[in-house]
Amino acid sequence: MSLFFSLSPASDVPIFKQIIQQIHRELAIGKLHVGDQLPAVRTLAEELVINPNTVARAYQDLIREGVLESRAGRGVFVAERRQVFSEEESERRLQHAAEQLCHEALLLGAGLPEIRSALDKKWKELQRKSKKAPITP
Repeated sequence: MSLFFSLSPASDVPIFKQIIQQIHRELAIGKLHVGDQLPAVRTLAEELVINPNTVARAYQDLIREGVLESRAGRGVFVAERRQVFSEEESERRLQHAAEQLCHEALLLGAGLPEIRSALDKKWKELQRKSKKAPITP
């Protein structure tokens, strides 16, 4: 399994968060599966030419979220899906993502119909890319 990370040092998003976002994306589209091993911290840091602490922070955040798990002496692996967040926290995170999308849409001059259309299109695209069971709305 090979992962491709596209990092943008000029972005307002910190590098460790870019790594987190890209691992989330790889999971969503089915490129990463439960049990897959991620590159070692040093290996990934060398490949991306970044500080190992940056990779370690991303991995630790994903471990806290329950997305990854660390196995002593073996490495970091994609964890079995489980309910990590309370319903309230899940709703808060979804609302935050919706707010970001709405801000971007307002800046672009897009209305609710365009937002709905873009979401529908992206949802269907992710369903096609996913190698897992279909994602249902």
